[in-house]
Amino acid sequence: MPTKYVFVTGGVVSSLGKGIVASSLACLLERRGLKVTMMKLDPYINVDPGTMSPFQHGEVYVTDDGAETDLDLGHYERFTHCQLTRDNNATTGQIYSNVIAKERKGEYLGKTVQVVPHITNEIKERIKRVAHSTKGLDVAIIEVGGTIGDIESLPFLEAVRQMRRDVGKDNAIYVHLTLVPYLKSAGELKTKPTQHSVKELLGIGIQPDVVVCRTEHPFLPDTKSKIALFCNLDEDAVIENRDVQSIYEMPLFMRAEGLDRIVCKRLNLRPREARLADWERMVQKVKKPRRQVSIAVVGKYTEVKDAYKSITESLIHGGIANDAHVDIQWLEATALEGKGAAKQLKGVNGILVPGGFGHRGIEGKIEAIRFAREKKVPYFGICLGMQTMAIEFARNVCGLDHANSTEFDAGSAHPIISLLEEQKEIKNLGGTMRLGSYPCRLTKGTLSAKAYGEKVIFERHRHRYEFNNFYRDLFAAQGMVLAGLSPDETLVEILELKDHPWMLGVQFHPEFRSKPTHAHPLFKDFVAAALKRR
Repeated sequence: MPTKYVFVTGGVVSSLGKGIVASSLACLLERRGLKVTMMKLDPYINVDPGTMSPFQHGEVYVTDDGAETDLDLGHYERFTHCQLTRDNNATTGQIYSNVIAKERKGEYLGKTVQVVPHITNEIKERIKRVAHSTKGLDVAIIEVGGTIGDIESLPFLEAVRQMRRDVGKDNAIYVHLTLVPYLKSAGELKTKPTQHSVKELLGIGIQPDVVVCRTEHPFLPDTKSKIALFCNLDEDAVIENRDVQSIYEMPLFMRAEGLDRIVCKRLNLRPREARLADWERMVQKVKKPRRQVSIAVVGKYTEVKDAYKSITESLIHGGIANDAHVDIQWLEATALEGKGAAKQLKGVNGILVPGGFGHRGIEGKIEAIRFAREKKVPYFGICLGMQTMAIEFARNVCGLDHANSTEFDAGSAHPIISLLEEQKEIKNLGGTMRLGSYPCRLTKGTLSAKAYGEKVIFERHRHRYEFNNFYRDLFAAQGMVLAGLSPDETLVEILELKDHPWMLGVQFHPEFRSKPTHAHPLFKDFVAAALKRR
């Protein structure tokens, strides 16, 4: 059977949740027994989001092979069993870079290089590469970033329009996500924005097969029929996408609306019914937890909801595993500087310091870590959160008053955290960090070894700086355990504090491996420790 393609586009406004809808569809198809993969096409000209500010782009998600990608790939992996790589995210910058490189090599034989066919062919080649690299693939779901009408996304839309001709009309369909707003003053749902969005899509040659309508209010009996009439659709191809309490309800809502059924019908697929018993149990735990726990996340991008997306979801997963609701208290690190952390952190059951770059907010994070250490509050440090944990320990336990990272003070008398040797000659910032999955050997008897239940683990990294090995013996003498090392024992990957209920820092990013049905072991145990504190 040839690979089937589902192209997901969005209209009216941005941030409607194309990634969640696409992931929910993939979840349903996978649980029907189909082999699924996913891909994100991003219209921005950056080669990848690695050097983009979290304030603009949100979280940078990292794959096993070290690609810095869009945060929607995190949703793809959390909702499915897909193993994604750098091929599963393509940006305008990557596409044009490849085409220009081919032109410089003379691969176009002197032809004038144009958007059509050269750019669109490169996009189609990337899409087909993803499909061909997945053995036994049934369905590839391709999400096109941006909103219909954006000039940046036109080459991608033209490419996916051509794809249906390339693979056959029975092997490709278009799912379009729109907004159906509710006007309170009129007391009505308005379908006109959806009609105009579909018209815009038709103008570039794409007739959607399914329209998914984001709405805050339930549809009236005639809403679907009206949209179907004006958008050239069967009524069962109009899917209501109502706001839900948790994103993990979305696959269940989409199943009730028949999204997977209509997609299978249009693609001539006849799989079994979706098996969702474990997903339903998980959602029940999200909606009706037995307990509640409060965890403070002390970060430097807390104003942006998506900057710590995987952290947020992993804490939720840790709560699910403990049958508890995690009440996340977002604290801006700069707000703690010089003001003492006790007042802001009073009453929380756990403290987490996530990753980040740059000096801003560092002293506030260190104050929060000191509070966690002295008051025996469970603490979890991730990447920069481990590095600041080491700096706080050096200053306030080891007596090294001016301890710091060379990222923040190049001339520090005690560079507890320093640049990796192989990073010292690097000038370009994009894609040059320690990226992707690396092994870590756990120390027997530690919290980490107990959590994982394994001797060697693999976790994803994204950083330039490491713990300075010169201070290993001093730290060990003062009660800091080197709980995880690289297999050659040259890099410290995990730190744990003795005589503390749960204080642990990791150089890697465990949030990239957590799923709602299988919480990451460190997040699971961190939430459990916070519950015990409560």
